[in-house]
Amino acid sequence: MKVQLVRNATLRVEFGGHLFVVDPFLAAKETVRSFAGISKNPIVDLPVPPEDVIRGAEMVLVSHLHTDHFDEVAIDLLPKTLPIFCQPGDEGTIREKGFELVTAVSDHITWQGIQFTRTPGLHGTGELAERMGNVSGFIWQAAGEPTVYWAGDTIWYESVADVITHHQPDVIITHSSGAKFGDSDPIVMDAVQTIAVCHAAPDAVVVAVHLESLDHGTVSRADLREAAVVNGVSEQQLRIPTDGEIVEIRR
Repeated sequence: MKVQLVRNATLRVEFGGHLFVVDPFLAAKETVRSFAGISKNPIVDLPVPPEDVIRGAEMVLVSHLHTDHFDEVAIDLLPKTLPIFCQPGDEGTIREKGFELVTAVSDHITWQGIQFTRTPGLHGTGELAERMGNVSGFIWQAAGEPTVYWAGDTIWYESVADVITHHQPDVIITHSSGAKFGDSDPIVMDAVQTIAVCHAAPDAVVVAVHLESLDHGTVSRADLREAAVVNGVSEQQLRIPTDGEIVEIRR
């Protein structure tokens, strides 16, 4: 498999002989409202033109409908006949945007020989998590490929640990910016929680994304690497790609 981090949670994925895009957020730098009152978002531009992000894509996988995971630029650029898979409850909104082939994945679905299994997430704690709404991750499985757990916009909590125990993924993709609002708890994993994932799955490669792209992020790539060093997590286990970088992992 090959995973290219585009920016934030946006990925170009080559898996099972097919190419798909995850959570397309294609806005230009500083064209979206601030989330933390610091700067307009995104705080960095795309490493490539937005058209190149979706070029050749056969499908789009959307974890949830927050702007930084599926935005108006992507909606305008994506062909309306491109298959889109999403969590239950989001399909109607996506169809209203003109997309014709939208499928809500309640449990699992097989597309072009790849099985996608939806996994739960918790986008924060307490009342904040309720306000943030439902989020999902997905397990990806295909013959000859590593089993991938894309955790999505979730904190580290019991259900994430259960997914790791049950599926024993070879690769785990985490959203690790520690994003928060003021003095709130993180709404996605921070450095401590990402290291917890590494310790829970010592034989898996962990790929940390969703970093240094939005103004409410509190964890930098350097912060995360420092935490890994302090906690004995190697660079071979924890990969922290820069925008545009491709991570290739073989089974």
